[in-house]
Amino acid sequence: GLSYTTFAIENVRLKRKRIGRRDSTQVLVDVTNTGKRDGTEVVQMYIRDCVSSVTRPIKELKGFQKVSLKPGATQTVALDITAESLAFYDVNMRFVVEPGEFEILVGNSSRDCDLQRTVVTVMK
Repeated sequence: GLSYTTFAIENVRLKRKRIGRRDSTQVLVDVTNTGKRDGTEVVQMYIRDCVSSVTRPIKELKGFQKVSLKPGATQTVALDITAESLAFYDVNMRFVVEPGEFEILVGNSSRDCDLQRTVVTVMK
């Protein structure tokens, strides 16, 4: 049978925890090949608006990056969080970024048990 490898996704952190509505930041995460074979993992970033003026999805895929690693190797992956990735259409159909907290979820799938969390705050 086929044998693959395993990965650990750890140490999720933000380059800047507070940003303005037109600013951007990055979420950084360390990916380690914990198995015995070369392998490739896809790191996925989901964003959830904690409180918004309209109903929003629980989580939206806003970025991903593929990383190939040798056994035992670790690489830091940086995914951009831009104003556009936080914006949505409000009740007046304007594309806006509202101030508040946004949960950033990073992992190798959309399953809640596979995701690491951090929060970015958008200032007025």
